[in-house]
Amino acid sequence: MTAPLRLLAVAVLLVLGTAAASARPPPDRVALLARGVNITGWFRFAPAGDRRALRSYLGDAAIEALRRTGFTFVRLAVDPTRLADAGFVAAVVDATSRMTAARLAVVVSLHPPDWHLETQETDRRALRAGWQRLAPALRGMAPGMVFLELLNEPVFPGDPDGWQALQRDVLGIVRAAAPDRTIVLTGHDWSSIAGLRALRPESDPNVVYTFHLYDPPELTALAAYRPGLDRAVLSRLPFPVRDRAACERVAAGTDAATSGVIRFYCAMGWTEDSIATRIAAAARWAQVHDAVLLAGEFGATATLNPTARRNWLRAVREAFEANGIGWALWGYDDIMGFAVARPPAGVPVLDRGVLHALGLIESQAERIGYEKKPPANAGGKYTGRLHVWETQGSEDPFPATRTGTLAANRRIR
Repeated sequence: MTAPLRLLAVAVLLVLGTAAASARPPPDRVALLARGVNITGWFRFAPAGDRRALRSYLGDAAIEALRRTGFTFVRLAVDPTRLADAGFVAAVVDATSRMTAARLAVVVSLHPPDWHLETQETDRRALRAGWQRLAPALRGMAPGMVFLELLNEPVFPGDPDGWQALQRDVLGIVRAAAPDRTIVLTGHDWSSIAGLRALRPESDPNVVYTFHLYDPPELTALAAYRPGLDRAVLSRLPFPVRDRAACERVAAGTDAATSGVIRFYCAMGWTEDSIATRIAAAARWAQVHDAVLLAGEFGATATLNPTARRNWLRAVREAFEANGIGWALWGYDDIMGFAVARPPAGVPVLDRGVLHALGLIESQAERIGYEKKPPANAGGKYTGRLHVWETQGSEDPFPATRTGTLAANRRIR
């Protein structure tokens, strides 16, 4: 960072420090972070040197379908090691512009593949340099539609202060380049709820705090933190666990290691209340600090049995919404979410069970108070704002709306 720019960053933070620490971003911006989905492969595993492939990864029709399905924003994962390439930066800006043109807000989030920020000063410099390139490039985007997330899942084991110091430094750099932009911050420990609760809020009033939820990993990622287990057996785990003995019967006939993981999971007795309690802890932190929260990632592997998967997704989503927390499913093109193939082809059809768990499809019994008269072949009613059609054996009247690293113990991606 040049000396003048560093002085400007310090000046911006000093001005912000005079504002009340409890100040929040504009409510209309926060409202855009209601229902999101992560696009995981576009700029995280982008082909080198192929700008045409970068632009064509996701077509305009597929982007528009996401908005019509009921999503309000996209979280866009970007590999910061590619930001020295001006063409790559231009492609990120172009993709962001296309999504905002479709009335989707965008959270641009840096996802380094193998940085070690705790110990490597070269990686810290790369993080700062990445934002020095990207933040100015996005300056032309509407401030209310594009959010900047400084880093995905910082680790810093046992060192929340170390991460806080680095995040504050990078916040100053980005704020100097983007004085009106809402910035997304997070805690250490893989952006966990524990990491969030260890974080001291910044004085900058125009920030949102994010956390991720994949608990329990024995269910959502089939205990991917431990190699050699029988995943086919683990995929039969139930959620919620209301009968421990019935849960433990899943282990019948499997190996000792897998059986031990199953018994551990069943003994924990995970239910909707367990999920709600975990999320309420994050909500209490936000209430104490008058902060805005965003659940930037949650998901469960598509190899989990559909009933448990839908039940878990619904329980998590409902707990977020009960606490006024916006959310983003991981991910559009990832097995933890919709599992759309990379690159997506045309307008992908999204899993209807997942859409229902996310509250984007209603059952017949739930359809009341709709905004539009349905076509004659619908067999149901339709809201043009949040939901897509769910028909019973009839042709879908609006097919365009039916877009139908596990790091240690975190998750499979």
